[in-house]
Amino acid sequence: MEPRISIVTLGVSDLARSYRFYKDGLGLATTGKPEDGIVFFKTLGAVFALFPYSDLAEDVGPDWTGPRSKFSGITLAHNVRERHEVDEVLAVAVAAGAEVVKPAADTSWGGYSGYFTDPDGYV
Repeated sequence: MEPRISIVTLGVSDLARSYRFYKDGLGLATTGKPEDGIVFFKTLGAVFALFPYSDLAEDVGPDWTGPRSKFSGITLAHNVRERHEVDEVLAVAVAAGAEVVKPAADTSWGGYSGYFTDPDGYV
């Protein structure tokens, strides 16, 4: 097996709302539409996908259809080249409808980062 992640898929409660957040709000490129039932976004690495939560849970298996907890144990990261760009990305996310759950600050590992949630609470 090659060490690679090909697709990251989020199970979302409202596909159209999440589509608008990532496409219009954050500017991710896609040719897909919510009417397709799943939306794939082009990135410089792995493909990023949105899929209705219940459909994704059903795809995993019959015992996975329960609600997820507030923190799923997964975060998505977007690295930038300059420190000031962290604050700029957070501002873009807020303008798109995100909630900042941790303002940008120096980290224990020597970086500078903050956290926001998308419309479904993914960090």
